[in-house]
Amino acid sequence: MRINTVSSIVLTCLLAACAGAPKTQEQKQDLSTAVQKSVSLVKVVDPTLQKLFDSAYGYAVLPSVGKGGFLIGGAGGDGEVFKSGKLVGYCSMGQGTIGATIGGQAFDEFIFFKDEASYKDFTDGQFAIAAQVSAVMARAGAGAAAGYQNGVAIFVNNEKGAMLEAAVGGQQFNYVPLDSAK
Repeated sequence: MRINTVSSIVLTCLLAACAGAPKTQEQKQDLSTAVQKSVSLVKVVDPTLQKLFDSAYGYAVLPSVGKGGFLIGGAGGDGEVFKSGKLVGYCSMGQGTIGATIGGQAFDEFIFFKDEASYKDFTDGQFAIAAQVSAVMARAGAGAAAGYQNGVAIFVNNEKGAMLEAAVGGQQFNYVPLDSAK
């Protein structure tokens, strides 16, 4: 119970620190460029992921998520959300963990929504990733073998850094529709 309370506090603080939607046209362009680069890179690492980009009801791409910690860890990043391949909004993610954690890393995160229900959970703010839901490291052929868990498939592509972690925590997301981000 104590771990859950601390993790909840860390998550709340991290999510509050995440911007959500870019405020300026330059920030929007920078994020869009980073998302396009992340998508291109992950498709080189695993060309079979194209199947998910094409068939998913929607997806979110969070480029350059920063993660670090020592006993208590945190991560955060901003991204773009797509439905039928079209940009529909922005998202931010905050992650908190407690346990044996040391180091730092940056990674790209890709969240695919199988159907309207899982997409709606995300865009309605009802989406969080619990500790027991795991992301698959992008590598050749991983997309071909991908399966959805509760309507969601998650992939990460490690950018740089190293982290040792045996911790409990989760991710919380915030969604801002494109028309509200003007």
